[in-house]
Amino acid sequence: MPDCVFCKIVAGQIPAKVVRQNARAMAFLDAFPLASGHTLVVPKSHYAKVQDMEKEDAAAVFALVHEITKAIESAADTTASTIAIHNGSEAGQEVPHVHVHIIPRRQGDGAGPVHSMFKNRPKLSAEEMDAVLGKIMRQ
Repeated sequence: MPDCVFCKIVAGQIPAKVVRQNARAMAFLDAFPLASGHTLVVPKSHYAKVQDMEKEDAAAVFALVHEITKAIESAADTTASTIAIHNGSEAGQEVPHVHVHIIPRRQGDGAGPVHSMFKNRPKLSAEEMDAVLGKIMRQ
């Protein structure tokens, strides 16, 4: 994608602080970090959403996430991180290229668990949960 900032980083057209890469994925420091060590892992091929990815690219992205998370936490002098994907603009995805955030976390950093993001949570009955489960399983 010619206008995609992450595609430009992968192509070397925009400089980045590359943490590590493999044949199909690249990890680099977020230019606008939420914490010291905040890293993004992207597939080298352009995909807007996780479900669009080829299995080999998804495996490469998550292999890289698995490989570098401990090093990121260690470098940030913490033992925890939030690993997150915003999958589509309605979910908060600002760059329409799949990217995994690895954000080092510590007690009192001002951020909360993923559940704290949702102020208006549904109260689903057992029947509604079963209906959702059925819809997912039929896909």
